[in-house]
Amino acid sequence: MISLTRLLFNEEYFGDSLRYSTDSRGAVHGAASGMGPVVVWNSTRTCNLKCVHCYMDSDARKYKGELSTEEAKRFIDDLAEFKVPVLLFSGGEPLIRPDFFELAEYARDKGIRPTLSTNGTLITREVAQRIKDIGVGYVGISLDGLREVNDKFRGRPGAFQAAMQGIQNCVAVNQRVGLRFTINSHNLAELDNIFDFIEAENINRVCFYHLVYSGRGNQMVEEDVSPTESRQAMETIIRRAVDFEERGLKKEVLTVDNHCDGVYLYLRALEENPEKAQSIKDLISRNGGNRSGIAFGAVDPAGYVHPDQFTQHISFGNVRERKFGDIWTDMSHPILSGLKDRQPLLKGRCSRCRFLDICNGNFRTRAQAVSGDFWDSDPACYLTDEEIGLQ
Repeated sequence: MISLTRLLFNEEYFGDSLRYSTDSRGAVHGAASGMGPVVVWNSTRTCNLKCVHCYMDSDARKYKGELSTEEAKRFIDDLAEFKVPVLLFSGGEPLIRPDFFELAEYARDKGIRPTLSTNGTLITREVAQRIKDIGVGYVGISLDGLREVNDKFRGRPGAFQAAMQGIQNCVAVNQRVGLRFTINSHNLAELDNIFDFIEAENINRVCFYHLVYSGRGNQMVEEDVSPTESRQAMETIIRRAVDFEERGLKKEVLTVDNHCDGVYLYLRALEENPEKAQSIKDLISRNGGNRSGIAFGAVDPAGYVHPDQFTQHISFGNVRERKFGDIWTDMSHPILSGLKDRQPLLKGRCSRCRFLDICNGNFRTRAQAVSGDFWDSDPACYLTDEEIGLQ
């Protein structure tokens, strides 16, 4: 994640203490020294929607082999032992699991911060209050546009209205809530509308995701934005974030899954404010770029461990058989050990980029989806050859 709020305005939120701590870059097995990684748990594959870009290829049916309540608690025990700071409950739709509240509360009691990634359609006022009462640190609700645009992506008429009601219910009980928006060629024009929406609805946070070619998202490679459109999207996001800040509206604005965003901010600031540019460079250098397999990991509904939630075709082991920490620190798997020190393995533009220490090769799953080579260049990098030092 790239926090525009932190880099541009020096406003700090919870996640920044993990992203930009002075000892985060040197960590090999976690978010910082003495910590495990942030873990996404896709707690179920079942979902009441059918999004066109779903990396889990989820549907409204029951899937076999998902962790039971007791297995999930043992898994959470292992995460606590490994000092995992955050457990993100995701799906499918995690609120479909009848034991969600029990497990989120269990994680909280074990000293792990529970967070929730949801489509928002199941969050009634009562559900929002329960989420608040058990101490869920943050609720991220996915919207990919307003009304018709969102409903087309979500595969269900009325999905936008139901999600908006879920957002309003969270706001009503003072539960920290934000939007998750995946940028692609079909909703690029919605960016300004999304900023208007979060202001009107008093939403705390917005995360703009770059498309990752995984699951049903593999079918959208040709529908991703071009390098020019990526830059246009960044300019819109920066312009509106600056506007919020100048008007005293405290909103956390982040971009996700493309670490050249941080470099873009740095290069942009270099032309206007060298002192600010140096501050940005210092922070993104601490972060160290993409850290899938290091500071960030994922566990699927059946208990298999992956580098991140988008790379579910690569597994390192199963938490039913071994503790998460034992799997995460086992360097015998060539992909896991490669991710811990990936720069010598990278190819193409990534291997020769002058910002490699900052970006760390960006997203490996996109590279593999397009070229077939896990270590090839990330095709979603929108920086020019000149900008990255190849001319």
